[in-house]
Amino acid sequence: MSLMSKLLTSTLIASVALSASQVPNKKELIKYVRKNIAKNPKVTVDGVTIIEEKTHKDLPGWTILLTTMDFTFDKKEIHAPEIMFIKDGLVTGNLINLKTGKDYRNEIKPSIPNSMYNKEHLLYGTENSKHKIVVFSDPQCPFCQELIPEIIDVVKDNPSEVALYYYHLPLLRLHPVSGTLTKIMHIAQTQGKLDIIDKIYKLKINPNETNVEKIIEEVKKQTGYIVTKEQVEDKKITKILKEDELAAAKMMVSGTPMVFIDGEWDKMRTGHKKFKK
Repeated sequence: MSLMSKLLTSTLIASVALSASQVPNKKELIKYVRKNIAKNPKVTVDGVTIIEEKTHKDLPGWTILLTTMDFTFDKKEIHAPEIMFIKDGLVTGNLINLKTGKDYRNEIKPSIPNSMYNKEHLLYGTENSKHKIVVFSDPQCPFCQELIPEIIDVVKDNPSEVALYYYHLPLLRLHPVSGTLTKIMHIAQTQGKLDIIDKIYKLKINPNETNVEKIIEEVKKQTGYIVTKEQVEDKKITKILKEDELAAAKMMVSGTPMVFIDGEWDKMRTGHKKFKK
């Protein structure tokens, strides 16, 4: 059971009356979270922040709140994303179409804030490119290995038309080796050796490998890129990748690859194709 599971309970059928106004105030939101989500008595609800309000064409009359819930648990601060559906003084965390089975909780993601279009994450294209793609990816994810190189090729062919902003999200439970690989990718990017990114996506390596020296040697053998253990274990890099993880949480990224085009979630992950020459 994850830490978040210990903190929270499902909001599948939770629904409580709020004020008559369409969007509840902070006091009402905190009350809702305390009563229906954070039922663990050891959890303190410190606040709820509305990140964005949205609507959906399938849900007339509903306001969708994308929020961050702030908790304290075991003296640790925790910031958890949460979707809330609001209508006629009611709020619920899940809204499901009985005919289609569609869970709208899985249909909605926040819009990319302008702050995420920064030079530190700009992989290809320019800050002045007409369109912007943001990806969250793990180089050992099979779907990423198929999709990300394709997106990279599209952007490299159209740098004035589209820019690619890359965020690391290693899925360590599935392939621990990605922890070190993403650090190596970051180092290569800061050195301007962007071809290494492509090569690491093609790397053949044991996904469960955790020995840093062995991973470094395999990267050298297969890509020709040389990096030291000291560089990989630099605490600054660990901090930077942690910030990528926090960005993923804020954007409610539930897996990889996740793609956003011009600020909005590209659920089908095909939007980049329109930029092909």
